[in-house]
Amino acid sequence: MSGISDHKTVISGGNNEYCKLNVGGSLHYTTIGTLTKNDSMLRAMFSGRMEVLTDSEGWVLIDRCGKHFATILNFLRDGSVPLPESQRELMELISEAKYYLIQELIDACESQLSLWKEPTASEPICRVPLITSAKEEAHLISTTSKPIVKLLINRHNNKYSYTSTSDDNLLKNLELFDKLSLRFSGRVLFIKDVIGSNEICCWSFYGHGKKVAEVCCTSIVYATDKKHTKVEFPEARIYEETLNILLYENRTGPDMELMQATSTRGAVSMQSHTSDDEDEHNRKSGSSSGKEKDHHIGRIRSTKQNN
Repeated sequence: MSGISDHKTVISGGNNEYCKLNVGGSLHYTTIGTLTKNDSMLRAMFSGRMEVLTDSEGWVLIDRCGKHFATILNFLRDGSVPLPESQRELMELISEAKYYLIQELIDACESQLSLWKEPTASEPICRVPLITSAKEEAHLISTTSKPIVKLLINRHNNKYSYTSTSDDNLLKNLELFDKLSLRFSGRVLFIKDVIGSNEICCWSFYGHGKKVAEVCCTSIVYATDKKHTKVEFPEARIYEETLNILLYENRTGPDMELMQATSTRGAVSMQSHTSDDEDEHNRKSGSSSGKEKDHHIGRIRSTKQNN
């Protein structure tokens, strides 16, 4: 392309007069009124205050990338425009808006861009307080509005040797605690206790400042020569109590009938539990029934022999 026919001229005309723009090879057709609507470089270019470069066909030549110029024109027409969803394209649009000195569009783009920028100090996804004293534990339990899951893990409390599977089960309890804290940290306060009682591995569940359940994972087994400490991993029970503790998010308290109905332990308890007095009564009833039955059979046999 030869530049001999290109020349500088001054654009002037009414607001309704159309002009042709070639922005980096991207062709646009709009009114002078649109181009001079805002106080920008385009107003200076198309209000007769400065010369512009045109080609032989009358296209005004602007040496900028035309990728976002349609967005520039739509913003001048309407005063607002949908912004790019890509961070890179948004930054490109800011560069064009700055070149054309369209301050309102610059502000809108920078406001959107600030929402995408990562904070200088990233907030952790999950915080797990480590208990350092009984006083600190009591303060946490009494002041938080969330239900609490506490894992007491203190391997050095052990007085005996561990069974063969205990080390593995200790790690499984820790891994489950980490998984649950990541999953429910927004709803439940998870705390870890490494200085507490003589327990080695114990889960505690608190709602409204009171302990509502406990899962102890250690026991003593007796061998022929000495005692051993056994660490268990009751995964299903821990999951059950964690889900039950979510019911304490409501400050009015959980529905106790719902908790009992959804608890496998409660269901088994309702079906199988009898008091000592009831057991004694059932034994006596069974014994009496047996005697009556034997007596009845004896009478039948006696009658047959007499006949």
